[in-house]
Amino acid sequence: MAIESWLAFTGASTILLMIPGPTVLLVVSYALGQGWRTALPTAIGVALGDFTAMTLSMLGVGALLATSALLFTTLKWIGAAYLAWLGIKLWQAGGSLNAVPRTDRVSTLKMLGHAWVVTALNPKSITFFVAFLPQFLSPTSSFLAQMTIFETTFLTLAFANAFGYALIASRARGLVQSSRAISIFNKAGGTLLIGAGVATVAVRTAQN
Repeated sequence: MAIESWLAFTGASTILLMIPGPTVLLVVSYALGQGWRTALPTAIGVALGDFTAMTLSMLGVGALLATSALLFTTLKWIGAAYLAWLGIKLWQAGGSLNAVPRTDRVSTLKMLGHAWVVTALNPKSITFFVAFLPQFLSPTSSFLAQMTIFETTFLTLAFANAFGYALIASRARGLVQSSRAISIFNKAGGTLLIGAGVATVAVRTAQN
């Protein structure tokens, strides 16, 4: 794998993970209601959930890559359009997080499981990975090696992101409840998604 591809994937994943969504909402809700002790179990649950969704997506993409190069290329075009569409939606999302503090006392294991279910079983997660991952995959390199590197990288970032959100929510509640901060995150993520979609189309066009 080219180091440029890994760096691009790492940079894009870092920004995308910071975009508030159902997973971040759950992590923040627990942290607002019960403090920093929720950080570790929810972060582990998020990482496990992303591992589930990402593995299922990668296996599907891998099967498509092995079946037909044309279908794989078509998926990249569709994925590019989908990423741009998500970016536009994020720009229109505004700055509301609507995280309601969860004060119900649950066990650490149940909290972990809740974060896993919300992350893994969100249909948008699998759809997103199917659109996002092919942009960085090389048909000429080992798929298993790329899968291992990308998953390890993304899961490390996902854990760190969830853990960070939980700590910030428990210590600096005003930040995660700030419309301005959330709006900045949404616009930054939206810009990145639109840019990724446009860049992918430009590369495809240049190669033809």
